[in-house]
Amino acid sequence: MAATTTDPLVYYALPGLMTDPGDHAVMLNDLPSGIPALVQVVQNNLIHIWWTERYGLQLPEERKREAQIRRFSTMLAYIKTVDDRPLTIARPMEQRLVHNCRHFSVFLCALLRHQGIPARPRCGFATYFAPNHHEDHWVCEYWDAGQGRWVLVDAQLDAFQQNALSVSFDPLDVPRDQFLTGGVAWQICRRDEADPNTFGIFHLKGMWFVQGNLVRDLAALNRMELLPWDNWGVMDGPDADTEETLALMDQTAVITLADNGSFAEMRAFYEGDERLRVPDVIRSYVDGATPHNVDITAREIPPIPAS
Repeated sequence: MAATTTDPLVYYALPGLMTDPGDHAVMLNDLPSGIPALVQVVQNNLIHIWWTERYGLQLPEERKREAQIRRFSTMLAYIKTVDDRPLTIARPMEQRLVHNCRHFSVFLCALLRHQGIPARPRCGFATYFAPNHHEDHWVCEYWDAGQGRWVLVDAQLDAFQQNALSVSFDPLDVPRDQFLTGGVAWQICRRDEADPNTFGIFHLKGMWFVQGNLVRDLAALNRMELLPWDNWGVMDGPDADTEETLALMDQTAVITLADNGSFAEMRAFYEGDERLRVPDVIRSYVDGATPHNVDITAREIPPIPAS
């Protein structure tokens, strides 16, 4: 695990608990460099759980368990068990790891960090999946040293999805009005510039959902990129609508949108408040209703690959 640093470009170039390749780091040797090539590596190995049928793939129900994997090292372990060829070789659709947007973003982030490039997954909402809707979504953000800016990349959007969604922008440089981080979403909803009921996924929507993605985005900025249905602290509290909580969320939104110069302040803000900081044991709502406790520090066992 990386040592403490006050330099964000050092901090985000080093792995955290979820992006550390662990014993499988050798699988990352000899990978190509450059964003287009690394995005292709991600797409060679993952398939989105909600797009499988559109690709013509019928998955057995038990394979949905793969989306419960949190760690990059576990993803690599699973991939190697199924197909031990280099990651640069595209797997058949039925052999790709079944994941969601968070995993695409974490996978790309881990590859970039392994190559010493500052990167971080971002949790928020995309405008390009359905008209007049802000879809629960994750993308990866990396530091472009030449341009001196953070660039958003949607590693999930392969050519098939771009065509199906009529995407008009470059997924390797997603415009900021096409993907809203949790902090942006919170602020525009609080200012009544957007309807909170257009933010979410399926029947899950509203200000509470925006709040959850805001807290998840803060955690991701602190190299703790959990699953979209993982909850902790203020997200699961009974006082979500109190003035105190709303003020805390307002402050959280501001600090997640700050520039590199406020990195140390952001880190102290997160580490100093147990309502925001990810604990060792979180609550995971796998089925959307009944939570169960998960120790995220414990060794993660990958699902047994389907034969």
